Order: sequence, then structure tokens, then C-alpha cells
Amino acid sequence: MGSELIYRGHDSQLATDSYSPKPIKPWFAVTQPIRYMLREQRLVFVLVGIAIATLFFTVIPTSYPASYGGARGHVAISDSLSYYPVETYQRAYNPRVGFGAVNSGGKIPLGLKRKGLRIVVTGGAGFVGSHLVDRLIARGDSVIVVDNFFTGRKENVMHHFGNPNFELIRHDVVEPLLLEVDQIYHLACPASPVHYKFNPKFYKTNVVGTLNMLGLAKRVGARFLLTSTSEVYGDPLQHPQKETYWGNVNPIGVRSCYDEGKRTAETLTMDYHRGAGVEVRIARIFNTYGPRMCIDDGRVVSNFVAQALRKEPLTVYGDGKQTRSFQFVSDLVEGLMRLMEGEHVGPFNLGNPGEFTMLELAQVVQETIDPNAKIEFRPNTEDDPHKRKPDISRAKELLGWEPKVSLRKGLPKMVKDFRQRIFGDHKEGGAGATPDTTSSA
Repeated sequence: MGSELIYRGHDSQLATDSYSPKPIKPWFAVTQPIRYMLREQRLVFVLVGIAIATLFFTVIPTSYPASYGGARGHVAISDSLSYYPVETYQRAYNPRVGFGAVNSGGKIPLGLKRKGLRIVVTGGAGFVGSHLVDRLIARGDSVIVVDNFFTGRKENVMHHFGNPNFELIRHDVVEPLLLEVDQIYHLACPASPVHYKFNPKFYKTNVVGTLNMLGLAKRVGARFLLTSTSEVYGDPLQHPQKETYWGNVNPIGVRSCYDEGKRTAETLTMDYHRGAGVEVRIARIFNTYGPRMCIDDGRVVSNFVAQALRKEPLTVYGDGKQTRSFQFVSDLVEGLMRLMEGEHVGPFNLGNPGEFTMLELAQVVQETIDPNAKIEFRPNTEDDPHKRKPDISRAKELLGWEPKVSLRKGLPKMVKDFRQRIFGDHKEGGAGATPDTTSSA
């Protein structure tokens, strides 16, 4: 059988010509996802999921433990630990723009809450610092307390243990510290003459410690508040003292490590503000009293109260005619927070302009504790200022702040705390120290 060659090229050509796919429509990429969502009620499930998520994030942020309450709920801190009215705790503050906070002045959209700040308080376990921590925690902020416990006490802040918004670090501010925070309240430095007269190390605390905290503020862009003191005015020649007064300070006296240390801290603070653009605030604190003061720290109010409770004579130094002004700690904390949240650098005098001689103060203590308490006169101390009274007109005008608690209203609260600690906790006992009439914080 002969071979046969058959050409089938026309068949392949025919097969090729018989199939031609339809061109893709230009709107196919848009219509395909829509058809997919509409099939099997997928769109309904998506909408239901969004509604559940919205409800979840609306309800969950308001569910805080009853023991913490804060600015979002009822404050349930024990009366023995808190000395502020509930309405003060619940007051809404307007945090500064740029710190991730919602303006509390207007209505907040559904599902959004005021974002708490992350704040460090140096010396936060001390007298003033612990009361400041109470207010910040109650407002809903996260607070980091930094304290070396030289004069601070864990008992002052232990009611916050277990609160997820509270942290405690044992640290001396003369050593650098790295943290991520929005605000820094720099209170670290003992204000009692019993400590700073006999330990010049506290000049280092005021200078190196302030440098470290200013460096931290510069690195993380935090706002920095320095708690200075009325001691920067020394033995003033101006009365009452205004913030523009430069003072009359003995630079080589027994008090100079504290007086000049605070003056240097103010200098450093303003240098960082002008040279490095750090946001700063400066408060000059006048004599402050209240619960949680150290019992034997040498300050006049605490010494008079402790002596009266122990049935000891009230020691008045000099003729008792030197004058001081005394503010309750809650008024001071209110002023510090207003200063931090405000837009003014300062310095601002924070004190009560009500003026008392030492004899008048002793008489108030007698009326409050023991009318039969005796008064004992002793020689005056070195560099003891003759008069001390703040001019707070600047704070009134720019901060809207002035003290509310009078001495006769605030002193009984302090006496109650001291009585409990002296007779209920003998670790605080011992001989009374030499009173000093001028220490501020």
C-alpha cells in the first residue's frame, strides 16, 4: 500500500477560528465584589458585626473597678486617705492640645472618651506629691511615681497598689531615668530644714535632679512643672512678695543649700525653655500643711500639732512675732494642676495670703487640740525670715486660682491624721525636732 501524505492545516485553522473568548467588560472589577457581597446575605452579617463592635467599644471603656472610680465614675477612695470632695475629683480638666486628649469643654462623640495622660511625679510618695497623685489618678491619668523614700512613705500611695494606672519606681533623680511620658511634675527634694540644713546633698538633688528631669522632658517632648519655693525670696525686704521680686538670700547661710538650690533649679528650667524649647511651668510654693506631713520634720505647723498631741510645750522661736501664711494641701494641688494645664510659664506664687504670727498659730493649735497647752520661748534660728506672705494676684488673674480652705477649717483634718499616726503607729513617735517656721512644701 502506497504511502499517503495528507495536509490537515485547514482543520487547525478551522478550530482556531471557531473559538473567540468574549472581551472582559470594563466595569467587571466593580460589579464582581458587589455581587459577592449580595450573595448569601453576606452584607447583613457585615453590618451586624459592625454594630456589635460599636456597642462593645462604647460600653467596655466605662466599666472600671468601683474602688478606683476616677473622673468617669464614683470615687470610692476611703475618707481616711482622701481629703478632697467628690465633686473636686470629678471635675473635668481640659488637657492641652497635642497630648492626645479630647477637649472636655464640648460634647464627646459616642464611643470616644477623654484619653488619660501618662504623667510622672517625682517625689510622688511624699506629703504634697501623694495628694497630687490622688487627683491625677482620680482624673483618669496613668501616673508613674518616682521616689527614693528618703522622706516619702509607701503608706502615702499604697491605696493605689493594684490600680493598673499606677506605677511606683524607687529611684533617685540625681541618676538619669528614661520614660515615655506626657507631663512631668518635679517635686523631688526634701523641704524640711531638719534634712537640708544638715545634708548639703540636697543641693545636688535640686541641680542635677532638675537637669535630669529637664533632659527627659526635652527628649520626649513632655511638659515640665518645677515646684520651687518661697525660700527663693529669702528674708524679704518686700511685703507681700510678688513674683517680680528677686529676693534677699544669704548664699552662704545654713539654709542656702535649699534656697540657692531652688533658685538654680529655676534658672535651669528657664534656660531649657528659652534654649531648647521645652514647655515649662514654675510654681513657688508657700507654707503648706495637711494630712500625711512628716510628724517630726521641723516645720512649724507639724511640730505644734505633734507637740500639742503629746502634751508637750509648743516651742516658739524668737518673740513669736514673725509672720507666715499657711495653705491647705488640697488648695496647693489645685493650683499645681491649673498651672500645668494652663498656658502660662510663671513663676506663680501658690500660697494662702492669710497672715499669722507664730503666737497666733500657736493659739489656733491650742484651740483645736488642747487649750491648756503651754508655750515655751527659745532663741530664734539663723536666717529666719521676719515676714512671709504671697501676693497671689497673678495666679488669680491668669490661673483663676485662689485658696479656699482657711487655717481653722484645714487644721482639724491634719490633727485627725496626726492623732491616728502618733497613737496608732508608734513608729512615727520620738522627740519633736526643732521647729522651722519657713519651709514651704
